[in-house]
Amino acid sequence: MRRILLVEPGYKNKYPPLGLMKIASYHKLRSDHVEFAKGCIEDKRNQRWDRVYVASLFTFHWRVTVETILFYGASVTSMGDVYVGGVLASLLGRELSECTGATVLQGLIDRPGVLDFGDSCIVDHLIPDYSILDEIEYKYGVQDAYFGYATRGCPNRCSFCAVGTIEPSFVPYCPIAKQVRGIEEVYGPKKDLLLLDNNVLASDCLPRIVGDIRDLGFERGSKVGRKRRRLDFNQGLDIRRFDVTNAALLSTTCIDPLRFAFDSLSDKKSYVQAIETSVNHGLVRFSTYILYNYRDTPEDFYERLRTNVVLNEDLGSKISGFPMRFIPLDAKTRGFIGVKWNRQLLRGVSCILAATRGMVSPRLEFFEAAFGRNAEEFRRIASMPEHYIVHRRRHESDGAAAWASLYSALSPGERSEFEEALACGPVRDQAVCGASTRRLRKLLEHYLGGKNPVPPIS
Repeated sequence: MRRILLVEPGYKNKYPPLGLMKIASYHKLRSDHVEFAKGCIEDKRNQRWDRVYVASLFTFHWRVTVETILFYGASVTSMGDVYVGGVLASLLGRELSECTGATVLQGLIDRPGVLDFGDSCIVDHLIPDYSILDEIEYKYGVQDAYFGYATRGCPNRCSFCAVGTIEPSFVPYCPIAKQVRGIEEVYGPKKDLLLLDNNVLASDCLPRIVGDIRDLGFERGSKVGRKRRRLDFNQGLDIRRFDVTNAALLSTTCIDPLRFAFDSLSDKKSYVQAIETSVNHGLVRFSTYILYNYRDTPEDFYERLRTNVVLNEDLGSKISGFPMRFIPLDAKTRGFIGVKWNRQLLRGVSCILAATRGMVSPRLEFFEAAFGRNAEEFRRIASMPEHYIVHRRRHESDGAAAWASLYSALSPGERSEFEEALACGPVRDQAVCGASTRRLRKLLEHYLGGKNPVPPIS
């Protein structure tokens, strides 16, 4: 019997580590002793383990992931007994191995013999072990749900997406019923069904998949007791593949919300058609991922956000925008700035989202209060000192009003100098003293001395 420790680094995340849950099942089937930890736990490090598995998420979690790997290195015979898998491990595997000496597992564990030579088990096909989640105090945002896949991979090869590297082969059908019934048999019934497919609409098996979902009790209007059940294709649906047939199929399930991605203003026609088609089939609740800081401009970003609000007004839908800042697939920090953005505008968006708790309201009045009535006003709001943005009501009659008056009076030359000063990083005394005009100097003084209400991007 081997002693196995499963570890998820101490970053915040909404969903439990499905890979570690399946690895737990694998080792328990071999009568190994398995424990789970969230973050760097001294008591766990002080024990001896035959093998430690560390999950990884985004590449910008590089620092905390490496720290976690090295923290548990003293708990095993050699660093090679620390196994690391997940998104970061798949994208930066060579660097991670060179930096830590750990054994890196890239991609899916979808073939036999990956964890133990000669073993015939395919770990990715196992029922996840939900019991390990009870061993930690950390509570994930979603727990009372079956987690699974109806498909794997994605035939698209979007340059900003890691799926093509992690899951290079598209699998058009995975037996959901087997996954759900296996979980239910061991861990009891769950209320919701959360599917992590990357592009289910690319599958020719969608009618079969939807039929499986309904047969499992997730038809439209279904409940568990008094609670409504919920189907969630969490990674979103491809608007370019969405049509009347797909809408009709999905409307027979309890899908809520319907998730799309509105990555570029050039996709507006397809996006609007997808929303209108959905509403015509009785699907009115949406959560839309809005990519920004990629090839878009701040004005492009604003117009996509406003498109949702206009659709809500016209169709009676409820679309909540979920902005997602682009970070390159090999970036080890969140500090990347797109060529059409600057540091202040990105910090401004972060501050607006901090005030709205990360979501964009579907109601026009709240949207305009947060993001402005037009793209020009949005740029002005995002350019404000951070404490003015987050606590706008507190400052609207004092500092923010004075700032707005000075900003509006800038000449084109002063405006260029102002934006250049903000793009260079936090405004310092030197930038204020070096301003070419008294008006610009007074404007930049507003950036000195205010506390940053949002933690700096590391």
